[in-house]
Amino acid sequence: MSEMLQGVFAYFTDIRFILLCFAGALAGLFVGAIPGLSVSMATALLVSITYTWVTTDALATIMGVYVVGVFSGALSAILINIPGTPANVVTTLDGYPLSKHGESYRALKYATIYSFVGSVFGLAVLGLLAYPVTSVALKFQPMDYFLLAIFGLATAGVLTSKSFSKGLLSAVLGIFLSLIGLDSVVGTPRLTFGIQELKAGISTVPALVGLFGFAEVLTVISGGSVDGSVSNVTKQAVKLKDILKEFWRSLYYCTVGTFVGALPGAGGPVASFLAYGEAKRIVKKPSRPFGEGAIEGVVASESANNACIGGALIPMLTLAIPGDAVTAIILSVFYVHGLQPGPTFLKTSAPSFYAILAGGLIACIFLLLLGLFIAPRIGKLLNVPKRILLPIVAVLCVIGAFACNNRMFDVGVVFFFGVLGFLLRKYGFSVAPVTLGLVLGRMMDSNFRRAVSLASTAESPIAALFGRPITLILLILTIFTIVSNTPAIKRAVARRKQQRLASHQSKSQKIE
Repeated sequence: MSEMLQGVFAYFTDIRFILLCFAGALAGLFVGAIPGLSVSMATALLVSITYTWVTTDALATIMGVYVVGVFSGALSAILINIPGTPANVVTTLDGYPLSKHGESYRALKYATIYSFVGSVFGLAVLGLLAYPVTSVALKFQPMDYFLLAIFGLATAGVLTSKSFSKGLLSAVLGIFLSLIGLDSVVGTPRLTFGIQELKAGISTVPALVGLFGFAEVLTVISGGSVDGSVSNVTKQAVKLKDILKEFWRSLYYCTVGTFVGALPGAGGPVASFLAYGEAKRIVKKPSRPFGEGAIEGVVASESANNACIGGALIPMLTLAIPGDAVTAIILSVFYVHGLQPGPTFLKTSAPSFYAILAGGLIACIFLLLLGLFIAPRIGKLLNVPKRILLPIVAVLCVIGAFACNNRMFDVGVVFFFGVLGFLLRKYGFSVAPVTLGLVLGRMMDSNFRRAVSLASTAESPIAALFGRPITLILLILTIFTIVSNTPAIKRAVARRKQQRLASHQSKSQKIE
């Protein structure tokens, strides 16, 4: 342990390393804040730029982009209701309502502080528990991944504060859309209707830009008012002691985020959805109702998705299995520089491991500084009349969608999902579960079919599917979440509580 600490903090005295990390952090701040531009896109560009660099220089820059880029997606999520990255989708649920209430500065400050907490927590776990967490993740079988996805979708109904059933219907719609493309097992086109471009499936970034960006434009226009301006990011008195009231709960969200990040393919969107569902369960008296500007929702989302950073690096470094899209690109950086991630990596390439930890921790410091002092000033750029801002947002939606894969078809995807998002909002459906369905659908499909295929050869297929402790725990959690949030059950529980309250009041009156 002392050797690792010495190796990590040696980079804190390397001015070149710190400056490159700052350059990456600054790039991550702007790239993550612009809707349509992703952290994975920026990291991919860095691979070609850093090809001839020293390995530690490349890792410093990439970790700066990675850590700050995941956080900066919260800026546009809070200010204009467009998540900068898929991991910030949940932040829009309460971040944007806070902005509409004139509390943009407060939301940004909470997002900054708890993104910092989440990032440091995830990296600390990476340093201390890389092997133990990976050993748990290795025990997950296909059925466990399927049930984890179902659990995430069940919480999607909880995310829609008005209607659990509408939330589930939205999630099912997202799953249906995620199945478009080539069949993951057979390889034949599925639900493509003869459209060649759909064989690759629906790209997540254009879909998100449409659901949150273009749909917002259509919603504002349909309201008949394009005058006025975006809420000012005016400085407010936000006491540190008030912010820290959420600290202990945030550690729970960080734990969820780190563990989900360590599961290959799950990533920030899944972690933030799960953490948000947990926040709704454990926070009995939120500052506002969830979905209407609860600061607790912002804390849960930003703590979890930033904690995913350290978690996603665990399987990448110890198993050469990337935890998300960005770590998949970082893996290619390792191979370019002649490094071999795997079970022996921490012993054979310790300096590179220390560089990753040091780069991440230094980037956390820059995240805090940039988030507190630069992010609110970026927000002021959006303080323009809506009649000017809306065309700019629409153009950014088109440019961001096209830049994703350099094809016009994705622009059409933005328009389609923009209209879909507009109609869903109009009829009281949440677009957040649609996003989760899009993210999880393919993982559910492939893992369920693999699980059934493996179980079909066993003597007892049911025992093969559900006979493991992890599987049983996930199954129980999923069933409990669905049953406890079913409208009929909720009404029965509410009636029971009212009866108990009436009985208690009656006894009190008799005593008096």
